[in-house]
Amino acid sequence: MDLKLDWHFKTFDELNTRELYDILQLRNEVFVVEQKCCFLDLDGKDQKSHHLSGYQDGKLMAFSRIVPPGVSYEYVSIGRIAVSGQGRGMGFGIELLNESIKKVELLYGKSIIRIGAQLYLKTFYGSFGFIQSSDIYLEDDIEHIEMTRQITR
Repeated sequence: MDLKLDWHFKTFDELNTRELYDILQLRNEVFVVEQKCCFLDLDGKDQKSHHLSGYQDGKLMAFSRIVPPGVSYEYVSIGRIAVSGQGRGMGFGIELLNESIKKVELLYGKSIIRIGAQLYLKTFYGSFGFIQSSDIYLEDDIEHIEMTRQITR
């Protein structure tokens, strides 16, 4: 698969101030402004996570963080999955999930992966092998479910 984005994969301490600003700006654009959620994005997990950032022409278009087992869930997780509104419909979300799963396997080998997903994205995440593993719950007035991807061979 030809990559559309230029991917950067770093620990929190490896991020420079520009990269950190870009990440926080994208997350705020998507989760706070677009989804109208008032929540504390800075949850103390970033420092423990690896950060996957996809750039196009110097602009951050897609982001996720790889959270170690025992921090969010008992399993490794992929969180804060976000694609810029300017990049939607261009396949960046597919590329982001594929790259995120590759990075999980690079760090942890073939592993069970858990995510907290917005319910409307169930089919999207299902296309990557994630299966609903919880009842529906509300988070910031948005329906969510936990989804789990079992170890694949």
